[in-house]
Amino acid sequence: MPTPRRALLLALAAAPVLAGCGFALRQAHQFAFRSIHLALPANSALGTELRRQLEGTGGVQVIQDAARASQADVVLESAGEQRVRTVVSSTATGEVREFQLRLRFSFRVRTPAGRELLPEAEIQRQIDQSYAESAALSKEAEALMLYQNMQSDIVQQVMRRLATMKWAPP
Repeated sequence: MPTPRRALLLALAAAPVLAGCGFALRQAHQFAFRSIHLALPANSALGTELRRQLEGTGGVQVIQDAARASQADVVLESAGEQRVRTVVSSTATGEVREFQLRLRFSFRVRTPAGRELLPEAEIQRQIDQSYAESAALSKEAEALMLYQNMQSDIVQQVMRRLATMKWAPP
């Protein structure tokens, strides 16, 4: 077991190596715009999480009122997410053994005047889920959790795409 002094020296010696390889802690996203209007369906769970993430950065104002959309620097438009659950495999007696869960989100970003900043893009996630009729309730809860994880992943991808967007205010 290294002594506290050895552990400190080892940590100090490792710091330049980590810095030299490009390692850096994840930073908050920096956006080229200061305000955004999310033109999403009102009941969109993905839209709610995206709004919270954008507001959480502290540098972006999310304008929710559609009447004030023209005051936003950019507008993110989407028809919402699509959740699909299909049977992948079943037994000879017709019992479902495996589902495939898919979550698809397509969006585009434009200025309030209509100039396209990010063309229509689609992000899709999918995962296979085993299924047993004897554990139907727990498998439903598992499916909700898997959808939530895919949703969080898609929101992070949208945030990264928004952060890389080049835009200059008029």
